[in-house]
Amino acid sequence: MKMKRIGLMIPPGLVIVCLILVGISYISNRGLPTRSQIVDRLSEQEKARLLESNHLRTKLGEVVWPGWQSQEIPVIVYNEGYAFLVGLPDPPDGWLKMPQGQKRGGPWELVPDDSIEGQPYYRQPLPNPNLVPENFTVLVGDRWVATLQTKEFMLISFVEGFSSELPPPVRPIFPYRLAWRLLVNNSDGYISALLHEQFHAFQGMHAADRLASAERSVQLEDQYPWEAAESEQHWQEELDLLYRAASAETQVDSADLARQFLDWRVQRRELTGLNPDLIGFEQEREWLEGLAKYAELEVGRVAAETPTYQPLAAIESDPDFQQYSGRANFWETQLAEVKRMTNNDGEVRFYYTGMAQAVVLDRLMPGWKDKAFEEGVYLEALLRQAIE
Repeated sequence: MKMKRIGLMIPPGLVIVCLILVGISYISNRGLPTRSQIVDRLSEQEKARLLESNHLRTKLGEVVWPGWQSQEIPVIVYNEGYAFLVGLPDPPDGWLKMPQGQKRGGPWELVPDDSIEGQPYYRQPLPNPNLVPENFTVLVGDRWVATLQTKEFMLISFVEGFSSELPPPVRPIFPYRLAWRLLVNNSDGYISALLHEQFHAFQGMHAADRLASAERSVQLEDQYPWEAAESEQHWQEELDLLYRAASAETQVDSADLARQFLDWRVQRRELTGLNPDLIGFEQEREWLEGLAKYAELEVGRVAAETPTYQPLAAIESDPDFQQYSGRANFWETQLAEVKRMTNNDGEVRFYYTGMAQAVVLDRLMPGWKDKAFEEGVYLEALLRQAIE
């Protein structure tokens, strides 16, 4: 019997639209920065973002987490050539990578002929691209310091890293700017990212041993059964229940859904035979990164919903700053991401499950944050206590 050939007809108009979009992306990519405009000092916009992140935390941080508002948290930001230390006068040499305690860097020098609101800040060259402060928290002397790339260099690093994972023919036409917008979005998102790392410094100040244990647990990531077929359905059900508990209309519904979430979690761990170390890996990363994710999102949402909050005048001239106007919606979309974490083969899943458990605890257990930094106290245990 003669088989008919079935052809796929693509409308010519669609082809033209696709070609136009590819051309626009290609032209846009040619304008992407490959080097910071200013390398040996901080630009005025980078300074403004640092100042605004500290201003936001000291004005609204207490709403997000007790005690966070009153802390003095120095910051290191870095680009391709230098690390800059802000908020710590006369610093000792270098920094300690945590939790390993490895000494990195050398002497800090005053940035010549420059200041931030009249206060000096410091720098040191970064001759080795593999020995940078990273994006986390470090110790400078005995002070916990938040660390992050500058916003300008973050985009450069993002494009370089992303393009290296793409096939060569795709690299020139991939819409990097769109992907960047989904990840960081604007200066509001960058300020929230700075506060994520400032929360890690806060964790270090108040629970250094816990931070060390949680950060060391990442060594178990390669042993974790991310793609275990028998757990995929359980993970999806577990994540759906957690999202529903965080977004339920009533406290009663939230508590009931949280109970189901915890029960499914127990079943999923039994089904996949997770050993105590891997269960601990889940709990540790939810505590470390989930709480920092919660603080990052919550402080932006609070800023958006507090009419009396006034950003610093210095940030107003940043064309990429949106007055936190989109952070409440971003909070909602990030919470909804919980449901899509089943296919995320990496620890980012626990950023979201930890964050969502914190949201549920806000609803069910006022005062839970006073216990969250205690030794051996994990979010799921607090959640079980809240519903029982």
